[in-house]
Formats: sequence, structure tokens, C-alpha cells
Amino acid sequence: MWGAVFCVTIVLALINPDARSVVVNYRNGSELFLAGEQLYDIESAMGYLYSPAFAVLYVPFYELGPHLGDFLWRLLGFSVLTFAAVRQAQVIDDEKPLWLLSCGLFLATPVAAGALRNGQATILLAGACWLLVLAALENAWLRTLLWTAVAIVAKPTAIVAMLLAGALRPRLIPVLVLAVAAVLILPYAFAPSGYVTEITRSFFSLMDVMSLDKTQGFRPADFTAPFTAIGIMIPPPVATAIRVVAALATLAAAFHFARYGDRRTAALAIVVLASFYMCVFNPRVEGNTYAMLAVPFGLSISLMYRRQGATSLSVVLGALLFVTGLSGVDIHLHRLTDLWMEPVMCTLVFLGIMRWFWKYGQATEVQSRSTASVYG
Repeated sequence: MWGAVFCVTIVLALINPDARSVVVNYRNGSELFLAGEQLYDIESAMGYLYSPAFAVLYVPFYELGPHLGDFLWRLLGFSVLTFAAVRQAQVIDDEKPLWLLSCGLFLATPVAAGALRNGQATILLAGACWLLVLAALENAWLRTLLWTAVAIVAKPTAIVAMLLAGALRPRLIPVLVLAVAAVLILPYAFAPSGYVTEITRSFFSLMDVMSLDKTQGFRPADFTAPFTAIGIMIPPPVATAIRVVAALATLAAAFHFARYGDRRTAALAIVVLASFYMCVFNPRVEGNTYAMLAVPFGLSISLMYRRQGATSLSVVLGALLFVTGLSGVDIHLHRLTDLWMEPVMCTLVFLGIMRWFWKYGQATEVQSRSTASVYG
């Protein structure tokens, strides 16, 4: 089903590359970069919203044209995310990873389908952050460098996964800093330094505007959306305090799973934590951004079924995840559930998965200490 849905999205994109697609913004960014023009409209905070390095990354796809280029772009994101899921399944169950993978991708497909169809960089971000966490826990510095750079280029929100990796593996902090430096320096190899410096400053100004200015009409799908839907406005200082508390809780839980959890499932638990924070507590999150959670959630629920059978928890969580992705099948249903459904449903699934990981990690703590660690 995962591959079939991707093939359908590719066919639709080939028929009409600009229909229901954000890729046109990526093309515009690369076109403006090659022309030496300003990339950002800071006043409206709309249009091209990615880093100068992303404009460089997309240039080869832009040069190939909207049909072939967009196809290869979607293929890149799909391949990286699928590879991350395969790699995680092999770490968890190196004897029979196919069942774990197949079930997880089946559950993930409805939630991820929209982002796959739109060609969003979220798909590449999800896979790169996942591979970053796996590499960091294995102390593989070269792969950590590669996937950190790819993740940061895809979206700056990857800094959440990067900071977690640095906190869990301090020895890799120089590698993470090098990756960020490489991303900042990359555009200088393809354009005059003065121009790159100007658009880089504009990019950081845009980030400030997007995070602080709430007057532009953007409606986030973060944790504030359900309250907004019922007429309750959370004051910005309160929302910021909640995000800080959530960040500290995320860090504490990541430390627990890395130190005491099952070594084969630690990376998956940490990816779920990081992805959840990047979605629910990101003030600029959109509904399709929740595709980041789809595959980690699906694989986690598949693991629950694999280890304990069809318990009520795994069945309910699987149903919630699958149904969440079906809200877009009807326009009236989509309007009814727009913005608030994803954070509510994904929070319920997240809490169930975390409860299971926490109990599973506690139950195998003694065992995991007495066995060889996969991550060294």
C-alpha cells in the first residue's frame, strides 16, 4: 500500500505538476537564487520559506523541469524515509524485519499520503532526522554529519533532532556543528558572497517574523489549534512556557530511553519524541507536517503487535492513526476537522506509544544491561 500510494501520487504529479503541490515554491526559490534575486517576502512571510541551502539543493531538480525534476524530488524524499524505516526495522528485528516494516507502513500511509502528494520537504526531513538519530546512537560520525546536513537543509526544525543527538552523544557535538557550518557555507560556492550574505540575513529575519508575528493570518495546527477551535486563545507567553516545559520533558524522556531502554528500540522511541515535538509544539506547523509522525508511529504500533500480539492498546492506536489520515477524503469532513484533528489524534497515539515504550523499557532494563549494546 505504501508503494502503491506513492506511485499514484507520482502519476498525478506527472499529469499536472502544479496541482496540489508545494514544489512550485521550491522551483521559484531555485530560480530566484540562480537569478541573484531576493528569495524572501518578509512582510507576508509567504512563498519561499526555506533556507538558501535548500534553494541550492533543489537547483538540479529545477533544471530537469517540472515533470522529471518533481518526480525525482518526490522519489528522493520517499526513498530516504523508506530507507530509514527499513534500517530501523532491521535494528529492531534483524531476522524478520519485513513483517514489522510492512505493517508499520500500512498504518502510516493515510497520514503520509497528503505530504507525498504535495511533494513536501517534510518527507525528506522525517527520513533524515530518523537516520540522524540512528547514526548518533551508533556513534557513526560520518553518517551523523551527512544526515544532520540533509535534515537541516530540508527544514530548520531539524535542530530539535540535532540538539537531542548532541545531548545524548556529546562526543558528536563537533560533528553536528560542522554539519550546520557546511549548510551555511554551501550557498557561497554557487553565488557571490554579498548576495548570499544578504539572503541569509533575510532568512533569519523571516524566521523571527514567522515565530513571533501572529498577525499575518497563518493558522497553525500545533497544540493551540484545538483550543482556538473552541474559542480559547492561549496567550503567547503561556504558549512559549508550555513549549519550554515540553522541550525539557522530551529531553528527559530521550535520556531515559537512551540509557535504560531496550537498545534495539531506543532510536525509534527517540524519533517518536523528536517528531512529536517538531509537530505539536512548532508554532508554524501545518496539517501535512504531521506526516513526520506517520511512519515512526506506524512502526511503533507494529512493534507493539509483534511483541505482545493484538492487545487492545495496539488495535486502538492503529485505528486512531489510520483514521486520522482519512480526514481529507471528503471536503466537508476536512473543513470540520481542519487544524485541530491532527494534534488531538496524534497526541492520543503518542501518549499510548510512550506508555508502552516506558513500560517495555523498564521491563527489559536488567536484560538490556546484561546484553551487548547495539549502539556501543
